[in-house]
Amino acid sequence: MEGKEEHAVLTVAAVREGAEGKSQYLFNERARIFTLSEEGRRSLTQSRAPAGGSGQPFQVTLDLERGMVLHMAAPPAGARAALTVDRPLLEKPERVERLDLAKIDPTVFDMVDVGQKWSVFALCTQTVPGFAKAKEIFDYCAALSCHLPTPPAVPPCIPFQYVRDGCYARAHQMRRLITKKWGFCVEKVFSFANQNDDTLAVRADKWGGCCVTWWYHVAPLLRVRTTITPPGMPPLPLTFLLVIDPGMFNAPVFLSTWLNAQENTSCSARANVSSYSIQPGTAYQPANYAGTAFNTDPKYKDTEDTFKAYKSLKTCP
Repeated sequence: MEGKEEHAVLTVAAVREGAEGKSQYLFNERARIFTLSEEGRRSLTQSRAPAGGSGQPFQVTLDLERGMVLHMAAPPAGARAALTVDRPLLEKPERVERLDLAKIDPTVFDMVDVGQKWSVFALCTQTVPGFAKAKEIFDYCAALSCHLPTPPAVPPCIPFQYVRDGCYARAHQMRRLITKKWGFCVEKVFSFANQNDDTLAVRADKWGGCCVTWWYHVAPLLRVRTTITPPGMPPLPLTFLLVIDPGMFNAPVFLSTWLNAQENTSCSARANVSSYSIQPGTAYQPANYAGTAFNTDPKYKDTEDTFKAYKSLKTCP
């Protein structure tokens, strides 16, 4: 990283046409949607590399201020093998579900074993005992933000103040801390804008109110158990799904709330959550455009490298 430019080896998830005929380059390792600049187009032509197929690695230079690809070239020898070693694929990923948020019933959708039946839930049984504990977990994670004046209790700080990218690293570190400190189950929820020219679009109200777009987003997911007692009935145990995302919210939110926030049509007329998936906590980033494969970051190397790169960046100008 040099100033607001980032240099990295990334794999192409998809190339698609966006607004005004500009080519959009979507990378598995970046949630942000990038457009190919004229400089980038020339470099791609001069390198004689293919225009970009699914899973193809490139050495890229990104303009983080303008959201543009400045340069693309064939990667160094052994780059693909190195990516595989550092971020091996997740074994037996969960399914991906197509989604129409306008048609869901949140009172069902947000409950485990009613609206959400995923085999990954059978892998861990230590669920969170109540909403108060979930809020405690949220506050603990939020207090580690890089924008706060005091050093984090558990370094490195987490760049919640830069939500344009890096959700995968933030989610992975939070999962790491929650499992270590409390021992609770932590899954990951991924949302995708991977149909036609869909985009995930949010308004970054916590960081200045500008609009942010992604092709995918990810955050830790907690199963929170509670008991309600309807009038004249015995106590009824329920388990809800809450998302921990301090970059977007000030408290834990229901899964449906988290997804709906990503369809802000005032930020993009094409805002639409195409699909979502609940994966094991070890899932790190998507490994393809369809969201049917995921890589991992078992040594947290990419997580910590991402924090170093984004810790001083801002979401809104």
